[in-house]
Amino acid sequence: MDNKNISSSTEEINLVIKIPEVSKDHVQLMHQNISEPPRILSHDAGKPSCSIFRVPQSLIEVNGKIYQPHIVSIGPYHRGESQLRMIEEHKWQYLGSLLARTEKNRGIKLEDYLTAMVELEQKARECYSETIHLSTEEFAEMMVLDGCFIIELLRKAANLVLFEKDDPIVSMAWIIPFFYRDFLRLENQIPFFVLEKLFEISESKPQEQPALTLLALQFFDNAIQRPEGAIEKNRDLKPRHLLDLIRLSLIPTNHPEPRIRRKTPAHIIHCVSKLRRAGINLRATKDDTFLCVKFERGVIEMPPITIDDFTTSFLVNCVSFEQCHKSCTKHFTTYATLLDCLVNTSRDVEFLCDRNIMENCYGNDSDVARFINNMGKDVAFDIDMCYLGDMFDDVHQYYRNSWHVQWAGFKYTYFDTPWSFISAFAALVLLLLTVAQTVYTVYSFYKP
Repeated sequence: MDNKNISSSTEEINLVIKIPEVSKDHVQLMHQNISEPPRILSHDAGKPSCSIFRVPQSLIEVNGKIYQPHIVSIGPYHRGESQLRMIEEHKWQYLGSLLARTEKNRGIKLEDYLTAMVELEQKARECYSETIHLSTEEFAEMMVLDGCFIIELLRKAANLVLFEKDDPIVSMAWIIPFFYRDFLRLENQIPFFVLEKLFEISESKPQEQPALTLLALQFFDNAIQRPEGAIEKNRDLKPRHLLDLIRLSLIPTNHPEPRIRRKTPAHIIHCVSKLRRAGINLRATKDDTFLCVKFERGVIEMPPITIDDFTTSFLVNCVSFEQCHKSCTKHFTTYATLLDCLVNTSRDVEFLCDRNIMENCYGNDSDVARFINNMGKDVAFDIDMCYLGDMFDDVHQYYRNSWHVQWAGFKYTYFDTPWSFISAFAALVLLLLTVAQTVYTVYSFYKP
C-alpha cells in the first residue's frame, strides 16, 4: 500500500465522531417523570366537578394578595400558615361546642362526622385542582374542623345558637368583616356538599331550621346589602362552594349566557367621558343585583354598586373562578369588562359616583379607577358569548350615529356646566351686539 492510501485511511479514522453513552439512570428518571401524573395542576382540574383552584400567577401579579386569606384558612391550600393560627385555635373551640350539643341531643359523636367525611373523601378531593397530599385521616379531620366551624358560625350569627360569653370572634368588631372576605376567596373553599352533609348531621331539630343556603346568604347579607326579599328567591340554588353560592345569588335569572355565537360581532364600548360626548348618558336604576345593566334610548341604566374592601375582594375572586372553571357562566367577567370599558380615569369614577351608580368606600377616585382597570387585565373574555353582548352592540351603534355625536358634542362643549353655558351665552350676546352695531353703521351711512 502506498503512502497516499495510508494517509487517506488515517484521515477517515480521525473523522469518526464518537457519541457519548446515555446514562441509564437519567433515562430511568425521565421515564419516571413521564409516568407520574401532574400534581400542581392535576387531571381533575379539567373536569366539571373541579371547582376550587389556585389563582393563576398572571392574576396574582396584577391584583396582589387579594386572593389570600388574612385571618382564617378553609381547605388545604393555606392550611397551617403561621399568620392564620389565631382563628385555627378557635375552630377547635367551635367544634367542641357543636359536639357537646349534638351528642347531648341526638347522640352524634365525633366519629360520626369523621366517618361521613371519609365516605365523601374521593368526591371532595376531585373538587381541588391540585393533588392534596394529606392522608385519609388528615383530610377528614380538615373537612370536619373547617366545615363545622363555618356551620357553627352561621348558626350563631342567625341566633339559632348563642355565642359563648366574651367570645372574641363576635366581641372584637374587626374579625367578622375579615370572615366575609376570607370565606369568599377562591383558594379558601371546601365543597358545598361537605357543608351540607355536616349541617345535616349536626341539626338538632331538622324540621325547624332554615336551609344552609339561606343561613349563608343571611350571613353575607350584612356585607352585600340586598333589597328586601332578594334572599328568599335563592333558596334552591345548587352551588359548588360558598363563593359560588353568593355569585349565583347575584346572577339575574332572566340574563342567561348565550349558547351560540352571535351572527354579527359585538364591539367594546367607550369610556364614560366619550359616551357622554356622543349623547349617551348613564343613570342609576333599582334592581336586585348590580349585574342587571340595560341600554334604552341613549341611556345606560346601571343598579348601584358599593366599591369597598369586601366588594373588591369578592369581584376579583368571582372573575378568577370564572376564568378557571370550564362550565360556569361568565357574568362577573362580563361585568368587570364593562366597568373596565367605562372607567379610564378618576373623572369617570367621579361621574359615576355623582350619578349614584357607584359608591366609593374604597379610597380616592384614582384608587377605584386603578382597581377597575387592574380587574380587567389578563382576563379571557369572549364578547360574542356574554350576557351583555346585545347591549354592547346597541351602545356601539348609537355611538356611531353621526347626528347624535355632533349634537351631543355641541351640548357637551357649551352647556355641560354653568360656566361653559355663561361663556357661550356671553359670546352669543357679544356677537349679536357686533352684528347690530354693524347694521346700524351701514344703515346710518346710506340714510344719514
